[in-house]
Amino acid sequence: MIELITTTAMTLGSALLLAYWFRYSCLLILSAQTARDYAGEIAAENQLGFREVQQQLPLCPAAELCALQQALDRDYVVVQYLLRQMHRHESKLQAGLEMDLEMGMLRVHYRLLQVRFLVSRSLSAQAARQALSEMCGIVGYFANGIGEAAAG
Repeated sequence: MIELITTTAMTLGSALLLAYWFRYSCLLILSAQTARDYAGEIAAENQLGFREVQQQLPLCPAAELCALQQALDRDYVVVQYLLRQMHRHESKLQAGLEMDLEMGMLRVHYRLLQVRFLVSRSLSAQAARQALSEMCGIVGYFANGIGEAAAG
């Protein structure tokens, strides 16, 4: 019985540490600044609205948060499409294993934030806004990566 309790406690502790590491790593990736921010240019060229969503978040009524989430999901689909197109032309995008790992982690993080938003929107508008804000950051990160690859 003690072995079962110990094993369960160690497994739960390890899972919590892994979740903490994952979230912290994603936030670290998003906080890194590049020499030039291409996200605005990519947003304008592809009619992405993640910057407007970020500006509207603090004042947006809780009932309208779903519309902002839908706009972000649309932007996310567009940037993922653009990234796939760039990967088809490997000469334009020389992404190493590290970059692929970061982008993969951020894709998973975006999906987890979608779930967090869906759960929290009826419980706490502030928690839903925070999830949307992080989702904006991820879309912006991908847009900036597209701009960097196109410029380089």
